[in-house]
Amino acid sequence: MYVCVSIEITNNMQLSIDQKDIEKFLMVGDKVLIKPKNPQSQTKSGLYLPPTVQQGEKIQSGYIIKIGPGYPLPSQVEESEVWKKKEDEVHYLPLQAHEGDLAIYLQNAAFEIKFDDETYMIVPHSAILMLIRDESLFE
Repeated sequence: MYVCVSIEITNNMQLSIDQKDIEKFLMVGDKVLIKPKNPQSQTKSGLYLPPTVQQGEKIQSGYIIKIGPGYPLPSQVEESEVWKKKEDEVHYLPLQAHEGDLAIYLQNAAFEIKFDDETYMIVPHSAILMLIRDESLFE
């Protein structure tokens, strides 16, 4: 197994990951992996916007690629029975987001990573403002 991680520090922290398969990525807790949509490069009046203007927007959109298990829940075991063996099974409150949803999220809460020359964003679930789910995409 070969994993190479290199970090570039610029205005925003940027992470570059060399790995064979994105399916092996596991999101932790309430984090989601988002593939940003290509932003509009042209205004309604026809003016072309440079990439720096597009990246500086406070709100971005993209498709959810992977989701974490959710928020961990505290154990429901009674404390008075400490002699009994406890199972270390962790329970999670699932996230509202699903893979394939279009997410509208806050740009300043996202962390950018590069994988196979593609840009992805790791976003906490709390930074997602709205989800758009089109069930017909999955049929």
